[in-house]
Amino acid sequence: MATEEVNKPPSLPSYPEMILKAVEGLNDQNGSNKSSISKYIESNYGDLPAGHSALISHHLNKMKQSGELVFWKNNYMKRDPNAPPRRGRGRPPKPKDHHISPEATVLSAARPRGRPPKDPNAPPKPPKVKVSSGTGKPRGRPRKMARPTGGLDGATATAGTTTPSGKPRGRPPKENASFTEVISVQQ
Repeated sequence: MATEEVNKPPSLPSYPEMILKAVEGLNDQNGSNKSSISKYIESNYGDLPAGHSALISHHLNKMKQSGELVFWKNNYMKRDPNAPPRRGRGRPPKPKDHHISPEATVLSAARPRGRPPKDPNAPPKPPKVKVSSGTGKPRGRPRKMARPTGGLDGATATAGTTTPSGKPRGRPPKENASFTEVISVQQ
């Protein structure tokens, strides 16, 4: 047993403690980057676990999200104690009112959902009177008039295809090219 205690490496502090000591020890004005923090920890604490680089990345991200460290221009630095607390993304939640009186809860619970029913004892409402616009014309778009069947100057209109001037309306119909078969007779 004595040999096991001698070979046992001294216990390491937690990664957040080592990272904070590294940032304080490096004491850079603009903060310290991940590689300098890692080198500082490797030089001061001898035996580190095999996944040291993954562990330091994980703990740096965790400390950044919790607000212990500030990440700015690819460097980590300690948070200013006078700085306001960091706000999360999105809209802040509504404040919960813990000082609600018991009468308010009784009133809100007694009131049913939806529109209240009409009072059967209420007098009937007077009928609505239509108000005219004063111009004498009906409201809205005027109705379509029926199309005249005959032309104005005597030109006959078949199903509304010609105008009073005798010209057909619209695009002229395509002309069908008549094909003639050419049979060559071989002798």
